[in-house]
Amino acid sequence: MHRILISLVIGLAAAAPAFAEEEPKLPLKTDDGGSLYVAPKVAPTEKSADTNGATVGVQKPDGSGRYIGVDTSGTRPTYSLGGSTAGDLSYSAGVFSDGKENKGVKAGVTIKY
Repeated sequence: MHRILISLVIGLAAAAPAFAEEEPKLPLKTDDGGSLYVAPKVAPTEKSADTNGATVGVQKPDGSGRYIGVDTSGTRPTYSLGGSTAGDLSYSAGVFSDGKENKGVKAGVTIKY
């Protein structure tokens, strides 16, 4: 059986890309209740890599989760907070802000069938 994932993303983001690559999630603790992870924001350089903040989150076995993070790649740090539900019809929402002009809300719906 093929699984098709349709993702509808509604976003209001000032100076943020609509579709960004997701950072790899490195598990800190995993048990039957889920996983605690960190996703560092790494930017490669010619000879090494720079870390520009990170996201810390919790991923439950059913697919739901929550996260909080900071991105220091800009002139001001941008903080983010959000979460998602689980199931064949799941919802996600989040907010981000640098305390000045860069702020926004993002929301999405994922339908699995």
